[in-house]
Amino acid sequence: MYRTHTCGELRLADAGKEVTLAGWVQRLRDKGSLVWIDLRDRYGITQLLLDENSDPKLVEQARSFGREYVIQAKGTVIERESKNPKVPTGEIELRVKEFTLLNKSKTPPFTIEDVSDGGDDLRMKYRYLDIRRNPVRRNLELRHRMAMLVRNYLSNLNFLEIETPMLIKSTPEGARDFVVPSRMNPGEFYALPQSPQQYKQLLMVAGMDRYFQIVRCFRDEDLRADRQPEFTQIDCEMSFVEQEDVLNTFEGLAKHLFKEMKGLEFDKFPRMTWHDAMKYYGSDKPDIRFGMKFVELNDVVKGKGFGLFDNADLVVGINAEGCSEYTRKQLDALTEFVKRPQVGAGGMVYIKYNTDGTFKSSVDKFYTADDLKAIADKFGAKPGDLMLILCGEAMKTRVQLNALRLEMGNQLGLRNPDEYAPLWVIDFPLLEWDEETQRYYAMHHPFTAPKPEDEALLDDPTKWGDIRANAYDIVMNGVEVGGGSIRIHDRTLQNKMFHTLGFTDEKAQEQFGFLMGAFEYGAPPHAGLAFGFDRLCSLFGGADSIRDFIAFPKNNSGRDVMSGSPAPIAQEQLDELQIALNLK
Repeated sequence: MYRTHTCGELRLADAGKEVTLAGWVQRLRDKGSLVWIDLRDRYGITQLLLDENSDPKLVEQARSFGREYVIQAKGTVIERESKNPKVPTGEIELRVKEFTLLNKSKTPPFTIEDVSDGGDDLRMKYRYLDIRRNPVRRNLELRHRMAMLVRNYLSNLNFLEIETPMLIKSTPEGARDFVVPSRMNPGEFYALPQSPQQYKQLLMVAGMDRYFQIVRCFRDEDLRADRQPEFTQIDCEMSFVEQEDVLNTFEGLAKHLFKEMKGLEFDKFPRMTWHDAMKYYGSDKPDIRFGMKFVELNDVVKGKGFGLFDNADLVVGINAEGCSEYTRKQLDALTEFVKRPQVGAGGMVYIKYNTDGTFKSSVDKFYTADDLKAIADKFGAKPGDLMLILCGEAMKTRVQLNALRLEMGNQLGLRNPDEYAPLWVIDFPLLEWDEETQRYYAMHHPFTAPKPEDEALLDDPTKWGDIRANAYDIVMNGVEVGGGSIRIHDRTLQNKMFHTLGFTDEKAQEQFGFLMGAFEYGAPPHAGLAFGFDRLCSLFGGADSIRDFIAFPKNNSGRDVMSGSPAPIAQEQLDELQIALNLK
C-alpha cells in the first residue's frame, strides 16, 4: 500500500511504530549530518529525519528531492528532540529507512505555503497548486462541512433533494442567460438556469411538498468579489406554508450552521421592513453590527440661507461617535471618498461637536452655535462626536450615505468579520420603475405574490409603486445571503401580474405556458427561499470574496485563466451548429 497513515495523523503515542507515509515535499533542510524533510498531504505535515546513522545512499537520495516531489517514506516513529507545538504532529518525526520516488515536480511558480509569494493572477493560473496550500484547502473543507450540515438538517425536516434540469428555456426577464446552441435543433437554444425557480414550483404542483437542492446556477452579468458567472444556491421550496413558516424554517437552518460551524447561538433574528432599511441605512441589506443610523435633518437645516440644503429633496446624516478629533486631512479624504464616481455625491458637510462643548463645521457662516446645537440634538450627539451630512435627491442620497457609513465603519474597526449580525428584511416593493425603459419590472421575479392587502392595487397603475411583495431576504453583516417569497399559485393572479409587467397573453404563454398550464391542475399555496451558498461560505470563513471558497473560480472578467476559457471553437463545430459568426 502507498501509506499506512496520513501526514497529519501520527502522535507521540505512535512512537516505535513502523509506518509508511506518502505526500509532497514541502521543504528540505540539510545540516550535513542531519537532513529533515517536511512531508505534506491534505491532512497535515510530518517531519522526516535522516541522521548520521542513516544509509549514505538514502541521504543522497533525499538530497535529490525538490519541492513538490511526490515521495513515499517508510520508517519508525520517534519522539522529536526539538518539539514544534505549532503543528499537531510536532512531538514526533519519522526516522526514514526507505524512500520511493513516486513522481518528480517542476519548481512551482510560487511557494506553496500559508502565506505565498504568488499574486492572485498567478495562483489562479495554477489553481491546482494553490489548492495544495492550507488556507485554500481549509476553505474547501469548510464548504464541504457546510454542505453536509445543510443536507442533514433539511433531510431531517422531510425535505427531498431533487435535481432539476441544467438545459432549460431562456426567459429574458432578469439577468442575462448563458445560452447553449442545439445541434439537433438548428437555430434553437437552451439556456443555463439562473435558478431552478419554475421547476421547483412545478415540484410543488407535483406534490413533493418540501424540496431542496444544492444547485449550480448561471448568470451572464457583471462580476465583482461576491459574484461569479456560475455559483451555487441552497434552493428550497415548501407547500402549504405562510411567510412565518418559511422564515422560521430557514432561520433555524442558519442558527444550526452558526452553532455547528462557529459555536454561536442566537435569539430570534430581528426583522426590518424594506422601507425602514432604506430610510435608516440606505440599503436593503444593512450592516447592523454597528449604529450610525441615518438622521433626517430637513426640519432643522432648511431656511438658513445655505442653498444646497434649502434646495435639496433630503438632508440626512450620520453621527460618528468619538470622532471630533478627525483632522482636516481626514475630513478632506472623506469628502473625496463620497465624490468618487462609485458613490456619486457632490460633497459632504461636517459638524464637529468638540469635547469642550463648542462646534466647528464646514457651514459656520450659515449656522449659528444655537443652530448647530439643534442639529446635534437631532442626532443625539454629545461632545467628542462628528456629524457627517449629505443632501440631494432622497433615494440617491440615502444610497450615497450608506457608502459613507460603511466606510466609517471600516475606519473605526466596527465591521469585525468574527462578529455576526443576522437580519430579516421583509415587505419589499413588488415592482420597481426603470427610467430607461419607462416601465415597471418585478423586483424579485414575476412569480412573487403581493401582500394580500395590497393585491387590489394591481388594478390601479398609479399605485403600482406602493404594492408590497410577500418577499423576504436574509442579510448577514451587510451581505444578502438568501432571499425568497410567497409564490403566486392562482392562474388569474399570475396573469394579472404578467399584464402589469407588460406581457401580452401570447408572450406569457410562450415563455411560461408550461407553468401556467400546471397551475390549472391544483397548485397548492407554496413559497421558497434560496441561500447563496458561496456567500455563506465566505461569511463563515471570514473572507470578502467568494472566489476563495470555489475550487476553480473565474476571474473578474469571467475568464478561467487556468484552462483558457472562454475560447473560440473550431469552424467545424460552428458549421454543425449552423452558427455564422459576425464579429466586428
